[in-house]
Amino acid sequence: MTDILDHVAAPALRPVSSIRVDVDEPVDLGEGSDGRRRIVPILGGTATGELSGRVLGGGADFQVLRPDRVTELEARYPIALDDGTLIEVVNRGIRAAAPDDIDRLMRGEIVDPDRVYFRCTPTLRAPRGQWEWLNRTLFVGTGRRHPDSVEISVFAVG
Repeated sequence: MTDILDHVAAPALRPVSSIRVDVDEPVDLGEGSDGRRRIVPILGGTATGELSGRVLGGGADFQVLRPDRVTELEARYPIALDDGTLIEVVNRGIRAAAPDDIDRLMRGEIVDPDRVYFRCTPTLRAPRGQWEWLNRTLFVGTGRRHPDSVEISVFAVG
């Protein structure tokens, strides 16, 4: 019996955008039933690549640092594309690293991105028109956390 995976090609990834999100100091909500909760305000930023424009302020990244030291992330913010189209971003992800590296990240210190597993699944919502394809495309991304920003590399799944 042959394995069905022998006949299925892995989907291709196509780079779509590099998004830099500038962030403010986290608001620490303390321990909850599932871990330490934080809200990180989004101040603005930039998007470059096929999706190019400005990250608008007013969004936030809602985080839960679970007891197993994995951080669950959900960021929500708009991007004003260069042509004026407004895109809504809802980005869910996880960030994991050695306990010392996680502690450094939580204190806002620099950690080598190669030491941190940071993956996400951004959903991009667009109005009708030339960007409507975003509504029917699955995206994945890799992230890098810096003391005052987050960089997300976004790829369309083919």
